Amino acid sequence: MTDAQPEGAEAPLPLAGYTVAVTAARRREELGALLARRGARVVYAPAIRIVPLADDAELVAATREVLARPVDLVVATTGVGFRGWLEAAEAWDLPLVEHLHDARVLARGPKARGAIRGGGLVDAWSPASESSAEVLEHLLSGAEGPLQGRRIAVQLHGDPLPDFVAALRASGADVLTVPVYRWVLPEDVTPVHRLVRSVVAGTVDAVTFTSAPAAASVLTVAEELGLRTELVAALTSGVLPVAVGPVTAGPLDAAGVPSVQPERARLGALAREVVARLPERDPVLRVGGRELQARGHAALLDGRLVELAPGPMAVLRALAARPGAVVPKTDLGTGLPGGGDGHAAEMAVTRLRAALGPGVVETVVKRGYRLAV
Repeated sequence: MTDAQPEGAEAPLPLAGYTVAVTAARRREELGALLARRGARVVYAPAIRIVPLADDAELVAATREVLARPVDLVVATTGVGFRGWLEAAEAWDLPLVEHLHDARVLARGPKARGAIRGGGLVDAWSPASESSAEVLEHLLSGAEGPLQGRRIAVQLHGDPLPDFVAALRASGADVLTVPVYRWVLPEDVTPVHRLVRSVVAGTVDAVTFTSAPAAASVLTVAEELGLRTELVAALTSGVLPVAVGPVTAGPLDAAGVPSVQPERARLGALAREVVARLPERDPVLRVGGRELQARGHAALLDGRLVELAPGPMAVLRALAARPGAVVPKTDLGTGLPGGGDGHAAEMAVTRLRAALGPGVVETVVKRGYRLAV
């Protein structure tokens, strides 16, 4: 194994050496591919599954309630959700489109607006911000007239929007919630159980969330496993939570977990945010005249990626966290996966030196080890 990257060799991809989890149910392969192309080791742990519309008795009941009497206002929150609602009603021979022709239909964003028009309806208004909060402000301001006694149908898509619905009801409106594409736990919860334990153990570097229900589901599963406190601690101090947008981040915010988000709520932007955020957390150190960066499960040494076993990697991270400082063998041992003693730490250091070459890890007699910063 050479000490420097061979001349002409390609530089490692930006996420090489990192493990990123994908909690999405829909489009998970697309997001996983975006991350893998940037070098990440991708872990799939779908945290939710969608109840098929054709089997959703709750949606049928909500639609029949909407059809029971004329509706004054309709709020379409998502394009795929509103379109799915219209298509499901048509499959059930329910005259939903005809019933909504006389209603004022508001769109939360351009995709919802497109679904409204595609269904043969007219969109009356939509906010520039694509924000449910601005839709609510518009309604409460009286822009659509007094709300007292008026029937308002709100199409939901995973997120129940409790504050939105409560504010409309407090204004005197008769609010009908239409839960399109309900989310429930996946049939096989093993992957999400494994993810929670991996986050707590620190063997995952980042977790991506593309929907609020997925974020809420991960927290719920951690609660059921008795690991919610540990999960929140890991997500606030070591593992990077990345949400596609502020709505998705809602359950994380409520749990006290700050997340990073791209400027635009798109999968490509989410992947770029992971690229921007993960490597910047790990400083590039000048060690023994060489450049060293300790990543998730590998080291980047003079631009060359060196895969490391969990023990040597744990030692490297402990040393890199205190560059130049002496770390006692006992501290290194307790930081090994599953714990260990001074002898286990010595063995891990030996393996680390074999992988990185000489001049990186120094022995300080009777005290411990340090990086040659």
